Amino acid sequence: MTERHPLLAAVSAVVLVALGFLCTGSVRAETVAVPQSAEQVRLSYAPLVEQVAPAVVNIYTRKIVETRSPLFNDPFFQKFFGQQFGGTRKRAETALGSGVIVEGDGIVITNHHVIADATDIRVILRDKRQYNAQVVLSDERTDLAILKLEDVKQTLPTVTLGNSDAVHVGDLVLAIGNPFGVGQTVTSGIVSGLARTQVDVADYQSFIQTDAAINPGNSGGALVAMDGSIIGINTAIFSKSGGSHGIGFAIPVNMVQAVLKSALSGQPLVRPWLGFDGKDVDWDMAMALGMNAPHGVIVEQVRDGGPADDAGLESGDIITAIDDIIVDDAQNLRFRAATKGVGEHIRLGILRDGREMEKDLILIAPPEDPPQDPVAIRRDAPIAGARFVNLSPALCMQLGIQPERDGVMVIELLRNSPAARLGLQVGDILVSISGREIDLTEDLRAVLDNPPSSWSLVINRNGEKLSVQLR
Repeated sequence: MTERHPLLAAVSAVVLVALGFLCTGSVRAETVAVPQSAEQVRLSYAPLVEQVAPAVVNIYTRKIVETRSPLFNDPFFQKFFGQQFGGTRKRAETALGSGVIVEGDGIVITNHHVIADATDIRVILRDKRQYNAQVVLSDERTDLAILKLEDVKQTLPTVTLGNSDAVHVGDLVLAIGNPFGVGQTVTSGIVSGLARTQVDVADYQSFIQTDAAINPGNSGGALVAMDGSIIGINTAIFSKSGGSHGIGFAIPVNMVQAVLKSALSGQPLVRPWLGFDGKDVDWDMAMALGMNAPHGVIVEQVRDGGPADDAGLESGDIITAIDDIIVDDAQNLRFRAATKGVGEHIRLGILRDGREMEKDLILIAPPEDPPQDPVAIRRDAPIAGARFVNLSPALCMQLGIQPERDGVMVIELLRNSPAARLGLQVGDILVSISGREIDLTEDLRAVLDNPPSSWSLVINRNGEKLSVQLR
């Protein structure tokens, strides 16, 4: 006879009692299933908490910030006392968060925003042991950071990193952290959603959503599955009051592992390059293509000689899956690729002209081609004060912009310079000057060496072309 799980046995007992009451108005003795063991009487998360909680830590940070009274920004005071009147004051600012120990010698995972700009980081374990910590790697774009505890003289408790791709909506989870600095706290809930890409707290988004209570101070803490493995790092909440409303978000552990691998290897964090430009499939597009619902990414432009080109992708292809995991949108696609390492293979599910197919793609590091070749405009020109560089896949990914952009971009702009007064902005792409196309910075140098009698600019700003006529 198959042994029943204690939880199932207890639930069965409750159901039988309820059915007996509904059917007869009273509970008959023969419908009651008496608990058969202590485990059935005392259902508890305590063993799971005892397994994981020792490796979840509190993180306290301190940083020095400069402040200036708004009074001294008033034009009246500046007129009489000058802009430097009042100066600035330095003060210490403290913050708190959580983290998870993943290596016994003191490697801790937390959020980037927990330790950003900190001058001092103090980590406290559940048993009150305290350590100073140094930042090994901090990545704003994934909002993840790796710390190393100092002077660790004995092996510390650790957690097991699970597989976030195996998580399902409805799975039971625990959230462990240090909310509001009250001390280590455990809350329970379920996985409410997967692949959330509209949270807007990081560049690489595909969050696990949970209703386990997450509050300020929980950031960097553990989202724990029922097998005791960590499936996510708690990162953000949706809240209008600052407290938990049952909508919390965690970074999937598969992304955590990619960042951790880079930190432990001592190598720079390099995100793979796919070599194409694409956008989300919307409802109208899905209906026109005969899809049941909008999902996936339509390929708009394939870069010659890039990974997508080598894999045989074409404009108009719709990417529907990576390694048999459905791709909902472009954010999800970027996230999936970023969890893989340079040199790895991925298998893309493709929809082309109504036919399903698969393409194998090798992930490579984004090339810096062409080189940046910066040009700082310091001559007597209408765009003096601007600094331009050539765009490349490597630079685009570094800046967090569309990696297939080409052209010459404003990378730096001096305040009150002619270029700033003209209305140029950092991120603008220079298309042409007085009818002469600017594809590379060498084209810009040629214009500066032989300036036109009258200047007119065409710039690309966030996909919109703007014309500027100069005297």
